[in-house]
Amino acid sequence: MLLAAGRGSRFGGPVPKAYLRLGGRTLLVASAERLLRALPGGASATLSVMVHPDDRRTHLAECLPQLQALAPGDRLQIVDGGATRQESMQRGLSAIGSAADLVLVHDAARALLPIAATRTCIETAASHGAALLAIPAADTMKRVHGHTVTGTVDRSGIWLAQTPQVIRRELLQRALAHAVATGFEGTDDVSLVEHLGERVEVVAGSPTNLKITRPEDLPLAEAILAAELA
Repeated sequence: MLLAAGRGSRFGGPVPKAYLRLGGRTLLVASAERLLRALPGGASATLSVMVHPDDRRTHLAECLPQLQALAPGDRLQIVDGGATRQESMQRGLSAIGSAADLVLVHDAARALLPIAATRTCIETAASHGAALLAIPAADTMKRVHGHTVTGTVDRSGIWLAQTPQVIRRELLQRALAHAVATGFEGTDDVSLVEHLGERVEVVAGSPTNLKITRPEDLPLAEAILAAELA
């Protein structure tokens, strides 16, 4: 499930973030290609792309042939995303149906996802139910109110979440239903599983698994790509 329905308000500009170009391709296409490369040998998958309805005839139409080449025929689904990440996940899960064993959720804005680590994340989720890529917090972390420091956070045991995040389909269904029943809105995908009280494993990601959020992130991603660090 590739999430590309956001507007990228922090980035700004007329082009939604998923359709910005990195290495000559949109972030959406680059992310899709790396995701499919990360699948274990012999695995089959449906690529479900969550899009904003307004993009279907414009930005999406321009890169749709590339997506169709990566996932021919019924291996590609284009699904309208919801108002929130959680709603988009619910719509995507409904579109995928019951045939899938695992659901891999990834942000199109992370076009440099690490192939080997993603494969390990898939295998870990298959064994334990849910897993995500993350990296240990390296910097000193401050708790701030307004513009005033109110404390220093002990960073031991603190990891910074990335995507992909991989969850068994039936577990994700239960987690989404429990979130709706309890009025919980998760900030990422595995937080729904955590809220359910189920186990989530962490797999070491990579600092190069950069999320394009602000304009200065794009040239940094270009430099990582050019240096073949991702």
